[in-house]
Amino acid sequence: MNIFFPLEFIGNLITYQVLRLTHGSGIADSVHFFIYDSLKILFLLLVINYVMAIVRYYFPINTLRKVLASRKWYGLEYVLAAFFGVITPFCSCSSIPLFIGFIGAGIPLGVTFAFLITSPLVNEASLALFPALFGWKIALLYNLTGMVVGIIGGMMIQRLNMEKYIEPSFLKFKSQKDMETTKIQKHVSLLLKLWWSEAWNISRSIMPYVLIGVGVGALIHGFLPANFFEHYLVGNSLWTVPVATLIGVPLYANSVSVIPVMEALVEKGIPLGTTLAFMTATVTLSIPEAIILKKVMKWPLLLTFFGITIIGIMMIGYLFNLM
Repeated sequence: MNIFFPLEFIGNLITYQVLRLTHGSGIADSVHFFIYDSLKILFLLLVINYVMAIVRYYFPINTLRKVLASRKWYGLEYVLAAFFGVITPFCSCSSIPLFIGFIGAGIPLGVTFAFLITSPLVNEASLALFPALFGWKIALLYNLTGMVVGIIGGMMIQRLNMEKYIEPSFLKFKSQKDMETTKIQKHVSLLLKLWWSEAWNISRSIMPYVLIGVGVGALIHGFLPANFFEHYLVGNSLWTVPVATLIGVPLYANSVSVIPVMEALVEKGIPLGTTLAFMTATVTLSIPEAIILKKVMKWPLLLTFFGITIIGIMMIGYLFNLM
């Protein structure tokens, strides 16, 4: 069941009833994509930031931050973040609101990136559709490999100590003393307004970047034919995996929509690893994602995140081509 079906209904209503655009046309696909994805991401931004405002108010964030930052976990916190990424059905851009919430809650940076990498990488298609298309062994290996990429990527970013490249305005967590002070004599109505104000201020600062990013994705989705890329991926040479990955990175699509492209590539004899590299890059990284994340972080961290993820995707491609 699509939990966002009311938003999809609005997209259909505006695109096909109000604007009367033709089903299947490039302009209709772009407009529908823009309306639906913009509403979905903005809705997620507001809901998640509101929930995180409540969490920050009541929960001892400093304690949580210290616990997760301690060495007693022996890497388990990255595994938990990756697992949480597995069970959240988000695309690359839809994962960002929760990523921002984690940062604002004071969760260690590497742990938040383990989630950000894994959430779109291991998705509803890899969990539900891969077994039917490629068998359980391939599906299980891909999902485990995707989690490993997210975990290792998060650990690497944590070791690089790149917290200074997060925009300070998103580091909203408060000290325990501050929270105890703000909790004194607050009426419920005032608390609701306080939480809404915090959620709205964070979401509003991101909204223009969301609209720009989704707009770029909408143009690609509506006007760039899928078979355009098939010409560059034929063959089993060493360079096909990097090419497939780099072709997929600028695109923006969810895992389900890219499955038909995967099937077409495999039917044309393109190796499975090359096909997976293309699909994984498409659903995990994108220009719209980079545009939105640029509001949250500075270039060194953004490029590091993209670089580590691209290398991980290429390794997945080579692994499956060797099988």
